[in-house]
Amino acid sequence: MSKKFRLMLCVGLLALSSGAVDAYSTMGMSAPPNNPQNIVRMAVMRLVPSAEIQQIVPAPMPGFYQVIASGHLVYVSADGKYVINGDLIDAEKGNSLRDDAWATYSKAELAKVPMADRIVYAPPHPKYTVTVFTDVTCPYCRVLHEEIAAINKEGIAVQYLAWPRTGVTGEDGKPTDTYNEMVSVWCAADRNSAFTAAKEGHEPKPANCKNPVKDQFDLGLRLGVGEKGTPTIYAEDGTVIGGFLTPEQLLDAVKQHSDTGS
Repeated sequence: MSKKFRLMLCVGLLALSSGAVDAYSTMGMSAPPNNPQNIVRMAVMRLVPSAEIQQIVPAPMPGFYQVIASGHLVYVSADGKYVINGDLIDAEKGNSLRDDAWATYSKAELAKVPMADRIVYAPPHPKYTVTVFTDVTCPYCRVLHEEIAAINKEGIAVQYLAWPRTGVTGEDGKPTDTYNEMVSVWCAADRNSAFTAAKEGHEPKPANCKNPVKDQFDLGLRLGVGEKGTPTIYAEDGTVIGGFLTPEQLLDAVKQHSDTGS
């Protein structure tokens, strides 16, 4: 969780003792309808007014709702009085319900990205597929891409999504250099060649077109890539399995999160 989000969450927790209904009155609204999801929503907005809420669903823990907002996952009581920021463990199975929730959400969101908007490196008949949020300038992204032939040899297809780590716009409100570079890659006549060249430190020929770079960056924010950094590697089931991994490590990881399992 980002320091800013954590700070706002901690400050907001102190204010929750007065109840979620107050959040409505401070916004000039009448009392909330008798709907737990609305109460939960307003409790979150009171804690972090700038939060963009993507999902509110019943949590595995009775009496709580699971909330995904601005790349973070928290649990909020149905009455809006309590927030849990941390992992939730299934005591019987020993697995992280928080991780499972992120995987389910991430898989659904990643599935919405059209194949035409991805830059793909794949063997003729891939056994596994990973989705990777990448930046053309980050060192570990470059090292990962140096292994792309070996990764493909392991039967793994790599589908890249753009995540310029300097953001879309800088403090001056203008597009960042990295964003412009990634737009040029995605707008190149031969994306794969331009992508590989950029990974090798060769700036692509400037180009502009209708492109998915900002949308993919925003998706990464919703999935918490800003906290994880680049590269962020997703298995087929939506689980984050890396950072940088060697081809052998990547194969072991995808096997554990694949429908085939072998």
